[in-house]
Amino acid sequence: MGRRTPADKMVVLPGRCRLHLRLWSGDGAPFLLLHGLASNCRMWDRVAGRLARAGHAVAAVDLRGHGRSDKPAGGYDFATVAGDVAAVLDHLGWDRPVVAGQSWGGNVAVAFGALHPGRSRGLGLVDGGFIDLRSRPGATWPAVSTELRPPDLSGLTPGALRARIRAANPDWSDDAVDAMMTNFERLEDGTVRPWLPLDLHMMILRAMWDEPPSRFYPAVREPVLLCVAGNGLAAAAHHHRSIGLARSALPRVTTRWFPGMPHDIHVHDPARLARAMVEELPVF
Repeated sequence: MGRRTPADKMVVLPGRCRLHLRLWSGDGAPFLLLHGLASNCRMWDRVAGRLARAGHAVAAVDLRGHGRSDKPAGGYDFATVAGDVAAVLDHLGWDRPVVAGQSWGGNVAVAFGALHPGRSRGLGLVDGGFIDLRSRPGATWPAVSTELRPPDLSGLTPGALRARIRAANPDWSDDAVDAMMTNFERLEDGTVRPWLPLDLHMMILRAMWDEPPSRFYPAVREPVLLCVAGNGLAAAAHHHRSIGLARSALPRVTTRWFPGMPHDIHVHDPARLARAMVEELPVF
């Protein structure tokens, strides 16, 4: 059985930035977990714990710019971020793990599968891997960048931030609110700020605009599990079209639907998501 308590580690990647990892030990097929935009590796804790208890080694990574990882001024295109993922695998010495990503992390996982063929045994795309900003109705970069620019929550106290999260999501569990709080750094003056700086957030959005995931689909050969949240991105008609494209273009894809589930499936139903990944991806 795997270790239930994670170990935190800063990894220096040759020629790249330092990345923060959370590691769970296990003898079974390993899982590398990638978070979404403006998120962090702690959002995967409850999924990772279940995978570890099932015997799997697990690593969750703060991708560049996020969480406790370095925040370089550039390198937020998909080729560079996918290269970071490959460098993490080199550091860990893992042979063909499952690589799972949520939201933007799902797009990163697709790029990784295409650009580093044979490095994974399967891809788990959790309400992501199909996000195409150009598919939005009337989409232009100025319109999309304005619509998706995040609000400035810097300067709030932790209590005020928690109250805002709770007010916007009254049906969330305390665990889900706690997970969302980990996306913010607590400062010495008693306030918070997002781990991901605004300029880097916008740089990643631009990469998503420039590089839709469909460009990577033809080169993906690994089996793919597509997990779609019923109340998440799938609620929009243009995302339905993008999901349909992913299901038709990816050569080996299985779809699991999560009816009534918000976008952060890994936070809101970690048990079901962990079970789906073990059941549908080649982990034995």
